[in-house]
Amino acid sequence: MNDLTFLAPVEKKRCLVLGGTGFIGVNLVKKLLSLGYSVRLFTRFNLNRQKFPDSEKLEIIVGDIQDENLIAKAVLGCEVCFHLISTVLPGSSNLDPVFDIESNLLFTVKLLNCLAKSKIEKIIFLSSGGTVYGQPTTLPIVEAHSTNPRCSYGIVKLAIEKYLSLYHQLYGLNYVVLRLSNPFGEYQSVKARQGAVAVFLGRALCGQPVEIWGDGSVVRDYVYISDVIDAMIKAMHYSGPERLFNIGSGCGLSVDQVLDCIELVTQTAVERCYSVSRSFDVPVNVLSIERAKELLDWYPVVPFLVGLENMVRWLSADLEVIDF
Repeated sequence: MNDLTFLAPVEKKRCLVLGGTGFIGVNLVKKLLSLGYSVRLFTRFNLNRQKFPDSEKLEIIVGDIQDENLIAKAVLGCEVCFHLISTVLPGSSNLDPVFDIESNLLFTVKLLNCLAKSKIEKIIFLSSGGTVYGQPTTLPIVEAHSTNPRCSYGIVKLAIEKYLSLYHQLYGLNYVVLRLSNPFGEYQSVKARQGAVAVFLGRALCGQPVEIWGDGSVVRDYVYISDVIDAMIKAMHYSGPERLFNIGSGCGLSVDQVLDCIELVTQTAVERCYSVSRSFDVPVNVLSIERAKELLDWYPVVPFLVGLENMVRWLSADLEVIDF
């Protein structure tokens, strides 16, 4: 690895985190603050500040992401922007593609206009390694694999990647895209409509049955949240020529295997209710992470079972979180 591809920050930068109250955002903000960075958090929702340490380095802006003046204000004075916002889920995005385009793609293009006029040094966009590729022809999936998303969510993520490339060509906007697999860990909602590990674990701890789309054979790539955050920090300091990186574990687990692991960690039998599979779910999605290993000097260090054990401890500390 060439050490010159990384910029060692002399002064801690001010980071703008768009979507800082979501599962990934909370973990990212906490990590950035712990490393001494100043953080400006932009969120659409009022938030529970107790999730974050009491720090004069944390600034919070609550507002409408479609408000261009507010976005311009949020960008001002920041060197790095983390774009984590998405208003739809993969499973529901096909129900209203127009809303997906208006609330995610158009918002991002407006954001890029602001960034192009600002002194921002880099934007890091969290894309979707689970949806942009579509049906894989080779495994594990490398970044050069064809992209044929089966849902609007993946199409919009891919379109944003293309606009980032365009703004780099037109205005020199520096960017990195992280195509993320299936993250899991602390602060992930057990009541959401995505995040299988958290939902399954929450129901298992409450003795509730788990609903499974399909026969349990669908394979996904699961990566623990602390590894995801480490990749994002690495991407912030990377200055090499590549713009696109897969971020995952590099190996796959079927839904049934995930439930087997949950039973092992919780010492609880899980009732499994199988139903009809969903049309947009591909049978297997496992990402190649060789490029991230080589160029970002990043690789996942938390095994799946250890991540599960960490989640169980976190959830057990606040049983109201999982009260179904």
